[in-house]
Amino acid sequence: MSGPRSPRSDHLPTGRTEPNAALVPCLLLRRGRICRPGNDGPEIALSAAGEPFDPFDVIDRIIREHSLLYMVDLDGIERGEPQLDYIQEFSRDIALWVDAGVHTADQSIDIIVAGAQRAVVSSGELEGPEELERAWSLTTELVFEVVFEGGKLRARREWAEEDPVALARTVRGIGPDHFVVSPRDTDPPWPIVRSIAAEGPTWVDGTFVPRDAPRLTETGAAGGIFHIEAILDAGPRTASAPDPRPSPNAVRDDED
Repeated sequence: MSGPRSPRSDHLPTGRTEPNAALVPCLLLRRGRICRPGNDGPEIALSAAGEPFDPFDVIDRIIREHSLLYMVDLDGIERGEPQLDYIQEFSRDIALWVDAGVHTADQSIDIIVAGAQRAVVSSGELEGPEELERAWSLTTELVFEVVFEGGKLRARREWAEEDPVALARTVRGIGPDHFVVSPRDTDPPWPIVRSIAAEGPTWVDGTFVPRDAPRLTETGAAGGIFHIEAILDAGPRTASAPDPRPSPNAVRDDED
């Protein structure tokens, strides 16, 4: 690699705008490797040839039909070490919303400075309303994720609300008005989606799949976030062995 990867002008989204379509692809990334959901958590995704996918090849395929990507940074979530280099590179070609397990205001700024359009802050990760106020004072480019596990709201104890709709109202009172409803192990809670969406832009993540798209219109949701597996090749799909983070020289330069 002779230098930073240059933007692909033929694939750049038109401005850094909100999605034009209801369906937004989601990419899971750990140590520079694309993952897919597994029974025991995210697993490395493999091509039909049994090789890890080149993330830049996958980005090139995504931007043919989408101008926004929802990136789940597993290094940030699992180890507190967001993959800022990949956020920077990906953001040259596509607008990004990035979930990197933000706990504090400063961490949210790191995501924005790296190139994300919006940083995702979560009821299950962010350290309460005071930290949200600090984050909002630093950047208004935030999305608030309302997380469900076992059909119940998952929120840190600093959030006093147990009702997700009440929590969304508290968050809106602080500032953020973009929401993601993210059920982890049950079907999307469509009545709750409807209530939150009635007061502002709301997307559905987690167990959402494209066949649920009609429910988005029914509930007034702005869109649904789905895993990118549909664009990945058939054949062997996971690897159990640990995969090291690629060196900086492994990041390709399309302009060479």
